[in-house]
Amino acid sequence: MKILLIGEYSNVHNTLAKGLRELGHEVCVISNGDFWKNYPRDIDVSRKPGKIGGIQLLCRLWTLLPKMRGYDVVQLINPMFFELKAERLYFFYDYLRKHNKHIFLGAYGMDWYWVYTCTHQKPLRYSDFNFGAEVRTDPEAVKDQNDWIGTEKERLNKRIAMDCDGIITGLYEYQVCYQPAFPDKTRFIPFPIVLPTTDHQPTTHSKLRIFTGISKNRSAYKGTDIMLRAAQEVAKKYPQQVELRVAEGIPFEQYQHMMDDCDVILDQLYSYTPAMNALLAMSKGIIVVGGGEPENYEILGEKELRPVINVLPNYESVCHELEELVLHPERIPELKRQSTEYIRRHHDYLKVAQKYETFYKEKG
Repeated sequence: MKILLIGEYSNVHNTLAKGLRELGHEVCVISNGDFWKNYPRDIDVSRKPGKIGGIQLLCRLWTLLPKMRGYDVVQLINPMFFELKAERLYFFYDYLRKHNKHIFLGAYGMDWYWVYTCTHQKPLRYSDFNFGAEVRTDPEAVKDQNDWIGTEKERLNKRIAMDCDGIITGLYEYQVCYQPAFPDKTRFIPFPIVLPTTDHQPTTHSKLRIFTGISKNRSAYKGTDIMLRAAQEVAKKYPQQVELRVAEGIPFEQYQHMMDDCDVILDQLYSYTPAMNALLAMSKGIIVVGGGEPENYEILGEKELRPVINVLPNYESVCHELEELVLHPERIPELKRQSTEYIRRHHDYLKVAQKYETFYKEKG
């Protein structure tokens, strides 16, 4: 098949492209590299700041239109698949729909179905937008609610979701938001990860090395502020046993280098499941402290492995679990082994690409 992947989210499309190419498909990735993360792509459509940047991007996309036709499959990373206002994206969606065979929508992150469902229907015990029955009111959550609910983005998202041939959800959380609305066209497929070429054997360090990455302007929203504060407290309490490493707003390659050779990574506090950042770490034998709720294992059909140290979305829970690791280092080798095995079973990029291939063909 000839496949066009538009947009990027935490290296999903770039990694998926590698798997699909190895299966013999012709694949092109058009994206902005996921902003400052700067992931690889075949055609760059990053936007420069301001109105001038928007005009320049619009002109570039017009010139690229001939390269966005004649595909068997076009997959959009998100309803907002280019850095333009929603009202400008209708034209590009309609063009893609007219000049290609099939369109698929990725449900991998921020969109109307995620924001609205978690804010109003609350199928999850906690999320980016609710704690139980309580709706979150922190500035980032409110900003996203205002950005998506009752806006042109909502209308665009609904239009694409209703019109496209298939919707692919990457996490349990997104599945529960999309599947009830589109039971016949929604498919959960785990995120793809390229396994290291050499096995990461459990390493014993003189100190427990804890790593966290801080995303610009999203620290409180993702709970990174709470997790970092907890890690700092544990490091202060056990200075001879804990080393803390923090990365903030750096490109993907540099980020990976800082993460390597750590024992533990702190992932998103309000998640049920490990996403791309955590999965990459697990492939390297790094233990994830974050989202590992029972629903995550159930949707994968995993009955044995429990590599993620699941925490409740509060400071005390993170402190407790980190301290337990410090006091019981004998747990570390087995958790590292389970982490790599978990990725091998469920997230190997070739296995995942085969699932995408199957879904594409079913809808074809």
